[in-house]
Amino acid sequence: MSHPLFDISGRTALVTGSSRGIGLALARGLAEAGCTVVLNGRDADRLTEAAAGLPGDVHTAVFDVTDGPSVAAGIADVEQRVGPLDILVNNAGMQLRAPLLEFTDADWHRILDTNLTSAFLVGREAARRMTERGHGKIVNICSLQSEVARPGIAPYAATKGALKMLTKGMCADWGPQGVQVNGLGPGYIETELTQALVEDEEFSAWVRRRTPAGRWGRTEDLVGGVLFLASPAADFISGQVLYVDGGMTSVL
Repeated sequence: MSHPLFDISGRTALVTGSSRGIGLALARGLAEAGCTVVLNGRDADRLTEAAAGLPGDVHTAVFDVTDGPSVAAGIADVEQRVGPLDILVNNAGMQLRAPLLEFTDADWHRILDTNLTSAFLVGREAARRMTERGHGKIVNICSLQSEVARPGIAPYAATKGALKMLTKGMCADWGPQGVQVNGLGPGYIETELTQALVEDEEFSAWVRRRTPAGRWGRTEDLVGGVLFLASPAADFISGQVLYVDGGMTSVL
């Protein structure tokens, strides 16, 4: 018998960017915990395919998280069609690697829109309703790079550092209305998007050497953190980032 503090069955959760990778793993975890889950992305076919592989009550919502009007319409549609949102996981994100001197204006705006602006837009629309109801949980997927950087990923680190501070700002604004906002900070996680790095023997050896846990993270390593932050167990936790990085941020 699990402790009732961790029971989130019957809650409705939206996970952005959840057709694959970390987002899909988090959606699966929420579905297995008894949540009604809404998958979001821009590719309807890919979302339908992802939803078919999940247990329980799973829905899809196709909208562009970087476009304000699309987000407003998308959230309104989800609440009307599926029900009031109890949990939002802002997971949509991307990575573009290039030396900073060669990073283009267009790529800068693209990574900023995808990793940071999306969390503001979706968070604002979800919180508009959560604050009226007096409860809600928002989890922003931050990163190890919310704290530290490496050569070639400065813009990504900038977006994730800003997302950490947006998390604290959302906590300050919406906490009085009963909404808790926290971040989850994955370290180096093996996904489709990081496959090239995993297969790079030199880089993989560096990750294992640099991580006290001695290995790459798996997407399922992130599920417990999201379930905890979405549960009543975290009702007095807000504005925090929980790093799930095998200890990497703690050591030199």
